[in-house]
Amino acid sequence: MRKIILASGSPRRKELLEQIGIRFEIHKAEGEEVITSSVPEEAVKELALQKAQEVAGKCDGDIIIGADTVVAVDGQILGKPADRADAMRMLRLLQGKEHQVITGVAVLSKEKGKAVHFAEVTKVHVFPMTEEQMERYIETGEPMDKAGSYGIQGKFAVYVSGIEGDYNNVVGLPAGRLYQEALAAGIDLLL
Repeated sequence: MRKIILASGSPRRKELLEQIGIRFEIHKAEGEEVITSSVPEEAVKELALQKAQEVAGKCDGDIIIGADTVVAVDGQILGKPADRADAMRMLRLLQGKEHQVITGVAVLSKEKGKAVHFAEVTKVHVFPMTEEQMERYIETGEPMDKAGSYGIQGKFAVYVSGIEGDYNNVVGLPAGRLYQEALAAGIDLLL
């Protein structure tokens, strides 16, 4: 039986793959992330491919899935916050506006000698927030390990006025597109 590896330690990506029935192991990529593009879609594709390639070089998996998510607002890429002040800075940028959540995905198939990689973009609209609301949200600790300093599937949901695109992408992995893109390349992740 072939071995599928997720090159990510994200509990959200793990849950999404389990939800759609993919059997896999986790081998987290730990190398330094190098971004050479300032275009968010290209940057996340690069990072996802780097993660998949790193893990492919260290393990005996047949199929490796790498992913990376960023938030982009006004042309600025937001990753995970460095600290509470950085989380506040990001929330100030997002509140009352639309932004994009962009996930890059790379699938490497050793058995087929193929690579698939793409970026999925979802627009998220956020209600205006007061300083007190942002501070209370940061107090929950929820934003500290998430791109853009928020998790749509958690307590931040009360500040989301709508989305355009794939909800799962905002959570961390566009599961449907992942399956369909891999399938189009002859890689059925559910076999």
